[in-house]
Amino acid sequence: MNKLTIANKEFSSRLIVGTSRYPNPQTMLEAIEASEAEMITLSIRRLNLNSDNGQESILNLINRNKYWLLPNTAGCFTARDAVLTAQLAREALNTNWVKVEVIGDDETLFPDVPELLKASEQLLKDGFIVLPYCNDDPITCKKLADMGCAAVMPLGAPIGSGMGIRNPYNIQIIRDMVDIPLIVDAGVGTASDAAFAMELGVDGVLMNSAIAGAEHPVQMAKAMKLAVEAGRLAYESGRIPKRLYAKASSPVEGLIGTHEK
Repeated sequence: MNKLTIANKEFSSRLIVGTSRYPNPQTMLEAIEASEAEMITLSIRRLNLNSDNGQESILNLINRNKYWLLPNTAGCFTARDAVLTAQLAREALNTNWVKVEVIGDDETLFPDVPELLKASEQLLKDGFIVLPYCNDDPITCKKLADMGCAAVMPLGAPIGSGMGIRNPYNIQIIRDMVDIPLIVDAGVGTASDAAFAMELGVDGVLMNSAIAGAEHPVQMAKAMKLAVEAGRLAYESGRIPKRLYAKASSPVEGLIGTHEK
């Protein structure tokens, strides 16, 4: 399986996992390990950046020599808040990578596209490697790609819904329209969803709830790892075309006719 390259950095794994909503920190660490993901995302607005308040900081638990951190701006509703949060992340984590989220409302958690475009443009000018979470809208994705984002991350379905890839045709159109990495972010519920996304030709899948909310998160993390690998290999292998009618899998030439005497 070819490696995933984002902003000139290579990753062997095409699975990106989150760090929130796990039953406990130990389960989170075991699930991340089982996923074999190399990039993990974490919410700066919900992150305890130190342990002075009596709570263990997630940064003390994660081996930063092993995992590439992708801070996100989850919980931001304006471009201004997203930019400030990204700048805080850069200072706290010493990284200029950021997953930009600007949410339109707290019911659907759909992106606010005008604010997302504004935040992304400002962060690019400020020297960030920008990976925006966006709608599965080809035009929005093309605009983000054209302005210089390192990847586009359209949703497969609403965050945490587990509904899978609701509009595979848009994902395919986006794949045709952009030549930067395309990562499905949000909506995956189980392994078949991840495999299907990869079969569409996306470069990776980012997920959190599907693993953290599973009955057995560690087992689900392993399932997602295998699904992403299988889906990518299937895409690279080139599936057979779909047909309305049957086509014999065994050759018919040279068959002995039953009418021969």
